[in-house]
Amino acid sequence: MKEIVGEGLARRLVEWGVDTIFGLPGDGINGLMEGFRRERENLRFVLVHHEEAAAFMAAGYAKATGKLGVCAATSGPGAIHLLNGLYDAKLDHVPVLAITGMQETSVLGTYYQQEVHVDRLYQDVAAYNLMITNPQQVPGVVDLAIRTALSQRAVAHLTFPNDIQVAAMDEDPYRHVGPGSAPSSLPTWSRPPLRPAPRDLERAAEVLRAGRKVAMLVGAGARGARHEVLAVADRLAAPIVKTLPGKHVVPDDHPLTTGGLGLLGTRPSEELMEECDTLLMVGTSFPYGKYLPPDGQARVVQIDADPSLIGMRRPTEAPVAADAKAALQELLPLLEPAADRSFLAKYQRAMDSWRDDMTSLQDASRDPIAPQYLMACVDEAASDDAILTCDSGTIATWAARHWTIRGGREFYLSGNLATMAPGLPYAIAMQHAFPGRQVVAFVGDGGFAMLMAEFLTAVRHDLPVKIVINNNNSYGQILWEQIILGYPEYAVRHRQPEADFSVWARGCGAFGAKVTDPKDLPAALREAFAHDGPALVDCDVNPNEPPMPGKVKYEQAKAFTEAFLRGQPHKAGILSTVARDKFNELRP
Repeated sequence: MKEIVGEGLARRLVEWGVDTIFGLPGDGINGLMEGFRRERENLRFVLVHHEEAAAFMAAGYAKATGKLGVCAATSGPGAIHLLNGLYDAKLDHVPVLAITGMQETSVLGTYYQQEVHVDRLYQDVAAYNLMITNPQQVPGVVDLAIRTALSQRAVAHLTFPNDIQVAAMDEDPYRHVGPGSAPSSLPTWSRPPLRPAPRDLERAAEVLRAGRKVAMLVGAGARGARHEVLAVADRLAAPIVKTLPGKHVVPDDHPLTTGGLGLLGTRPSEELMEECDTLLMVGTSFPYGKYLPPDGQARVVQIDADPSLIGMRRPTEAPVAADAKAALQELLPLLEPAADRSFLAKYQRAMDSWRDDMTSLQDASRDPIAPQYLMACVDEAASDDAILTCDSGTIATWAARHWTIRGGREFYLSGNLATMAPGLPYAIAMQHAFPGRQVVAFVGDGGFAMLMAEFLTAVRHDLPVKIVINNNNSYGQILWEQIILGYPEYAVRHRQPEADFSVWARGCGAFGAKVTDPKDLPAALREAFAHDGPALVDCDVNPNEPPMPGKVKYEQAKAFTEAFLRGQPHKAGILSTVARDKFNELRP
C-alpha cells in the first residue's frame, strides 16, 4: 500500500515523540485520519465531542508536561471551533500544533462548501502557519512547524487540502526551477537552559543588594525553580508574591510567601507592593500593572527566558534574559544575607492574619453552602500530589485562596485569555498524561455546561477525572463585575430550576452526586475521590457570595453602593452574606 501524505504526517509526528492527538474527524480530514489509523499502534487519537475541547486538551497537555500538544479538526467549522483553545495556548506561551483540513486545491476560490481559508484565519494565533500544496513539503515543513512551536512556546498550524492528504508521499507533480523538496532533518530538538550574561547578573545583584524592602513576584516561568526561588527569597528576606498561573511555584503554607496578587490575590501581597523599594520579577510579565509598584517607587530586576517580555509593565533597571532556574542559581552567590528582616517579618504577621480570615470563611454551618467551604473540602479530600484544573470566574477566586499548594500539588487555569470552560478538557488531557495521579477539575456551572459532553469523553476513554461543580446557577464573575461598575446586575442569573449535573454523570455511567446540604459535602467528596472511575459532585452554593478583592478600594465600595441605590436585585441576600463574612472574620 502506497504511503500517502496523511501517513507521512503521522509517522513524522511519531518520530518527534508525539503519542497523542486530540480531535474530531470530518470529511475535510479523511486522508489525515487514514494516516493516523495506519499509525494507531504508536499514535493515539482521543476522540472528543467538540473541537474547542480538543484545543483546550492540547493546551492543557502542553501546560502540564512541557511537551508539544497536538489537536486536529476538519475544514471550515471544525477548524473555526479550535480557535478559542489555540488562543489560550498562545497567550499562556505553551507549544501546540494544530492540524486542519482544507478543500481540495482544484476548487479553492470557487466558494465551495465549507471553504474557509484557515491559514488566513489563523494568521494572528499561529507563529508558524502554512497550507500544504505539494507532498514534497512533508516532512520538512512538519519539522519547521514543530520546532517553531517548541522553541517559541507558541502555536503552529498546518492545513492540508483533501487531495494533498491522499496523494502519494513520493509524488512530485510540478516541474521544479529550484530545490525539489523542503529540506528535513532528524526530528530532534532540545532547549538547553538559557544562561544569564555575567554583566547582567552583576547589575541585578547590585540593585538587589541596595534594596531595603525587597519583594519577589514569581510566575509560571519559575516552575521547576522552587528551590532556587526560596533560596534567593531567604537570602534577601523578600516576601514571595505569586501570580495565579505561578501558584504552584512555592507551597502556599511556606512562611516566605504572601500568596497571590490582583483581584484574586491577598491583602498582604497588595500592601507590600505599595511599600517595597525593590522588586525582583521572575518568570512573569504580570499583566495587571495597577497592582505593581507605581513608577519611581521601586527599582525593578526582571528575569525571563523571553527577552521580549522584559520591561513590559514597569521600567526595568536590571533585565536578565535567562532561564529562571539557571539565573537564580548564579545570582544567589552574588547576594549577601539581609541584615534587616523586619520587612519580611511584617508581612509574615500580616499573612498569618489573612490565613485566619480565609479559614473563618470556610464555615461548615452556612446554608446555602459557602463556596469557600466547598473549596476547603476539596482541598482536604485531595491527595498531596493532586493536579487541580480550574475554569475562569468566581471559582478561580475560591481556588486561588482555598486550594493549598503542598507536596507535589499543581494548579492550572487559563491565565491570560481567562476563557470559560477549559477546566474539564484540561483535566482529561492531564489525566491522560499522568494516569497515576489524581486530577480534579473545579468548575462553575456556566463553564461546565458549555462543554459538558466531554465528561462522556472521560468515561469512554476510562479516565478517572474528578469533577467538582461550584453551582451558583449564574455567571457569578460577570454579576459582580456589573455591580463593581456601579450598575445593578442584569441577565446573569439563570431561571429556576437549578441544573442537576449529577444526573448527567450517572447517565454517562459514572459516579454522580448532588449536594445541597453542607453536612453531606465531605462524605460526597470522599466517595467521589475514592471512586475508581470518572466522578462528578454537583454542589449548590450561595449565589450571593461576593469574590471580594484582597483590599477593597474606596472606588469599589462607592460603585457597590451605587449599584444598590440604582435597584440591585437580591440585595438582601447579598448584604446578609457580606455581613456574615465580616462577622466570621471578626469572631475570635
